[in-house]
Amino acid sequence: MPTPLPALRKQLATGELKPVYLLAGEEHLLLLEAADALRARARELGYSEREVLDADSGFDWNALAQSASAMSLFATRKLIDLRVPTGKPGKEGAQTIIDYCANPPPDTVLLITATQWSKAHETSWVAAVEKAGIFVSMWPLKPNELPDWIAQRMATRGLKPTRDAIDALAERIEGNLLAAAQEIDKLALLQGSGPDQIKPLDAATLEDLVADSARYDVFKLADAALAGDSARALRILAGLRAEGEQVVAMLGWMLNQLQLLARLANARGNPAAAFKAERIWPAREAIYKKALSRADRGHWDACLIQAGRVDRIGKGRGIGDAWVEFERLLVAIAQPRAGLVRAG
Repeated sequence: MPTPLPALRKQLATGELKPVYLLAGEEHLLLLEAADALRARARELGYSEREVLDADSGFDWNALAQSASAMSLFATRKLIDLRVPTGKPGKEGAQTIIDYCANPPPDTVLLITATQWSKAHETSWVAAVEKAGIFVSMWPLKPNELPDWIAQRMATRGLKPTRDAIDALAERIEGNLLAAAQEIDKLALLQGSGPDQIKPLDAATLEDLVADSARYDVFKLADAALAGDSARALRILAGLRAEGEQVVAMLGWMLNQLQLLARLANARGNPAAAFKAERIWPAREAIYKKALSRADRGHWDACLIQAGRVDRIGKGRGIGDAWVEFERLLVAIAQPRAGLVRAG
């Protein structure tokens, strides 16, 4: 039987680490934070060396045994971070893990993470992990579980929400825990938190704070352009300009997104593999697919050239108006047929 997540948290807080941990499931935020908590606890307990092994299709499973037997001259304890994204190590990998669990090396912790999971994955190698250590599976929360999760999360950030505020946020984020976590962090910053926060956070205040924080930011600027909404992208850009943002400071994330689009467009033969390789959250796939449906790789390369033009002008190394060129870039991303950018 898998160990419940709260039991894992308690074990990490109070005891020595087990030789092996398997953290698996489709709820990526819970998995990410559980793995981070384990790594942090390992550092506290003197596991000063960490080696990351990515078990992709071409992985040499001998590397696990080699890592277990090789200790740095400057470390006495080691964490092996084994990532098996599909949750399917294959016949060789499964046997390697079984053998490892049968005789785990001293002063070494093996952390296995898997972001694709189902009951069908729980075969003999998982049983071996459970016998030697701890296995935790993390699934998307059910609708009736989400309000309690939000309430607990808000409490950890020092917020005192009313029930209607919790319900309002649950409705807004539609089951996306990553979005909920981001909104809660924003709320803690915007309203203030901790013992000095006397006024409870009600639904009306929450809606006002979320609306204010969401009005203008560079992430929503990029998303508006990627979604094909040039009018909204231009409004957000105007708002950021009015708030005193600088062109060059805003360009970094846009450049990141364009480079990502160019790589995805280059792998159209196997888009699912490309999204997986780029570690794109499932909730984010739709917006990239929408952008990719509008243009080919050549267009995104042209947009990258335009972004470079904006950067040079913004830094005083080119001739023109950086804001006008940024507007041109946004429209080109949203509406490729407008023909506002060109390669070269």
